[in-house]
Amino acid sequence: MKQHYDVLLIGGGIISSSIAYHLSKQGASVAILERNQIGCEASSAAAGILGAQAEIDEEGPLLDLAIKSRSMFPELVKELKEKTAIDVELIQKGLLKVAVTEEDAHVLKKKAAQHHRWDEHVRWIDVKEARLLEPGLSPDIYGAITIPGDGQLAPAKLTQALAHGALYHGADVFEYCDVHSLIMENETVKGVQTSKGSFYGEKVVIAAGSWAKRFISSEHLGQVFPVKGECIALQSHKPLLSKTIFLDEGFYLVPKTGGRIVIGATKLQHDFTKTISAQGIQFLLNKASALLPAIKEATFEKAWAGLRPQTNDGWPYLGEHPEIANLHMAFGHYRNGILLSAATGKIMADALLGKKPNHSFFTSFQLTRVMEGVH
Repeated sequence: MKQHYDVLLIGGGIISSSIAYHLSKQGASVAILERNQIGCEASSAAAGILGAQAEIDEEGPLLDLAIKSRSMFPELVKELKEKTAIDVELIQKGLLKVAVTEEDAHVLKKKAAQHHRWDEHVRWIDVKEARLLEPGLSPDIYGAITIPGDGQLAPAKLTQALAHGALYHGADVFEYCDVHSLIMENETVKGVQTSKGSFYGEKVVIAAGSWAKRFISSEHLGQVFPVKGECIALQSHKPLLSKTIFLDEGFYLVPKTGGRIVIGATKLQHDFTKTISAQGIQFLLNKASALLPAIKEATFEKAWAGLRPQTNDGWPYLGEHPEIANLHMAFGHYRNGILLSAATGKIMADALLGKKPNHSFFTSFQLTRVMEGVH
């Protein structure tokens, strides 16, 4: 078994798989080390919204990264389908960010004008136009922002496609390989000690989501913690929606293929359990039926919970550790891991291979911002 690589990736979620794909595609020797199965945590629990402008309202590096990443998906999805035969079910029918109160409408109208400055297709629409686009919406809404560029896909399938794409290009994937610790030498990481023995790498990337701080003390890492999100899936025998419906508080309805609708998500900070509460399900169903009354006729399919990795300032950590040589970070994407996965993978791969990222905002996501008190 090969034990020395150009890059070792700790974690087997969508961020790690994307980095592995983009690295191996450029000829690097890569190993993904996953303690369970590829994509078994937040990556498979997500709804798969590519909502660059649904959740991110402020101009700046995070929005730039999101828009860049969103633009990469059509070509990336096509590429992965050719190499792996996996259909990630990319749907590009847009998103409606709905106002459910007068106050919401006031806020969203301002946001629509703001987004329209850098995307002319984003605009505010009244109730009548919103219900022309989505007739099933409640007449009690107060209008919506229409965001035609936002889409969605099947996140578990995308994660598998990226991992299989990495395998296609020669990467190794080790499942059920629990990383116990970093192998250190004079403030330099040399590899990792795992349940399957020692692995060595020129560079090591922590891409373990909510579990990132297992591998290094908090004072060297910055803060990352889980935010549990509960979701449910319903099945409808007739089409109820064509576009993703999103509320400013983060609630969403996502129409999938075959009449399936994913509803999410609750927010429970610092909770590492994946139990599902009756209160959470009731909250989601009440919100959904208020927005889309006909959803009451749908049948219940399943409920689940995922742990989204959040940082104190809400931005992911990307790039080299400022104090530990050869150690790199790629975690903390919170609700936007699926959306940001494409650009994160490419930018991180380029940086790991010594290429200067073309994106000046890359430095905004480095860990130094915490140590220097930037955010």
